[in-house]
Amino acid sequence: MRDVLSQLTEDGLIDPPTAERARSAWHGGTPLEEAVLGADGLTEERLLPALAKSLGIAFVDLDENPPDKALLAELPARLLTAYQLVPLDRANGRLRIATSRVFDRRGLDELRLATGCAMEPVLATGDAIRRTLATHLGVGAATVQSLLAADGIEVVSDDDDIDLSEVAEDASIIQLVNQVLIEAIERRATDVHFEPFEHKLRVRYRIDGTLVEASIPREVARFQPAIVSRIKILSHLDIAEKRLPQDGRIKLRVSGREIDVRVSIIPMLHGEAVVLRILDRSGALVGLDGLGMAPAHLTQFDEVLGLPHGIVLVTGPTGSGKTTTLYAGLSKINTTDRKIVTIEDPIEYHLEGVNQIQVETKTGLTFARGLRSILRHDPDVVLIGEIRDRETADIAVQASLTGHLVFSTLHTNDAPGAIPRLIDMGVEPYLVASSLEMVVAQRLVRLICPHCRELMPGADARVLIDRYNGNLPNELYVGRGCRSCNGTGYHGRRGVFEMMPMSEQLRALATGTASARDVRRAAVDGGMQSLREDGWRLVREGLTTVQEVLRVTKDELQVYGQTKGRD
Repeated sequence: MRDVLSQLTEDGLIDPPTAERARSAWHGGTPLEEAVLGADGLTEERLLPALAKSLGIAFVDLDENPPDKALLAELPARLLTAYQLVPLDRANGRLRIATSRVFDRRGLDELRLATGCAMEPVLATGDAIRRTLATHLGVGAATVQSLLAADGIEVVSDDDDIDLSEVAEDASIIQLVNQVLIEAIERRATDVHFEPFEHKLRVRYRIDGTLVEASIPREVARFQPAIVSRIKILSHLDIAEKRLPQDGRIKLRVSGREIDVRVSIIPMLHGEAVVLRILDRSGALVGLDGLGMAPAHLTQFDEVLGLPHGIVLVTGPTGSGKTTTLYAGLSKINTTDRKIVTIEDPIEYHLEGVNQIQVETKTGLTFARGLRSILRHDPDVVLIGEIRDRETADIAVQASLTGHLVFSTLHTNDAPGAIPRLIDMGVEPYLVASSLEMVVAQRLVRLICPHCRELMPGADARVLIDRYNGNLPNELYVGRGCRSCNGTGYHGRRGVFEMMPMSEQLRALATGTASARDVRRAAVDGGMQSLREDGWRLVREGLTTVQEVLRVTKDELQVYGQTKGRD
């Protein structure tokens, strides 16, 4: 021990006082690694290689030295996860085990007794070990193993005479559901999908807008009904009802963060499927400058925020960031001389100084009914979470005509499509023309991971540059795929926008019930950029890829015919 501490001191990793404190802690039963980590900013990445050199053992990179899958399957997952051990290989009755705590012998001793093999420890960082175990064993592997070994829980199916409410309260089931939720939140997932199939329960996370399959032990399919029942209990749903869809909510607190989870359960062929929508209430609210709008778009949006009345719509598919954009606008105009009232389903952010109403359909508080009441509260600005029907649309229009600035969202593919959509809902064309002030369409594109960003090979880049001549720079970037981005090459997202302020020509077209094609042509003539054109801006800035822009936007030339320039 003295030699190790002396070597670490000579290498400049710790100072003499730290070494003395580490000796005292070690005599008190604290492993050496824990005694010195954090002192003078010492991290595992710096400590463990030096420790391995001092002890004469290997330090391994688990990404380049993955474990033997067959060996991993043989060993008790409970021990591996409890003591954070990764078995690399076995030869001549010796197991080579990666650990980040070589001085803590408890796990190695238990594994030696369980296997009858001698232990040969090597060092690896704790992060690498946790990542490797999650990848190769799956989320909750130890929990599933304990469930399989438990006497009280066997295969659960709809035909079994088992009290699912009792099974769902089993500590292991609770732990398994918690582990899945925690991993989803840590991986920045916005949705978690539990999908039952005949011999498998598939769990997928939606990360940066795309679905990624979670690593889950295959045996977890046996406990699918119990998992669903646990989720129903958390969201206050009827666990006995398995034939009808149900919707609920769960409120969580994870590491001090408030998480709101929307639950949707639908019966499928092989059981009930669950989708959990994760909303991080404690997330920092994005300001206007943080939306990533082009300067010209930001100026247009800023101008419309200063209007005394009218309707501002943000359109796009679910999960495209519409609410974030509206909240950014509200935060800009949230001053003491304005009263702002919102009605939402659900309330995604808490805004200080803004009166927010949660839709409650069970009690009859719908968008339309709540909006009527809001207007009697003397608001200056009103936010409607979504215009879903004619009644809500009519009230929104009347509110704008009586001196209120109204913000809302609408499901259309692009900005010009909002005008015919409102008319199709039953709003009179002349009211649409007189009340609508701006429509913003948006999508979210994934950003190239900054940790593995590299130039696209010249030949591949030239093909794209030639195809989209005039829109792309001479150099294109892609993400190679790394640990930080889970091998996808992307990390994080940013909006691309299509701004359509209402001009006199557009108002005239709205009055004449023009088609979306005619509205788009007039808007482009007035200077509107398409979503794809704004996407090319991010490509030119080296923030995203051509493939990502093509994935989330459409070619307006093919859909609407010739427009200004080429998208």
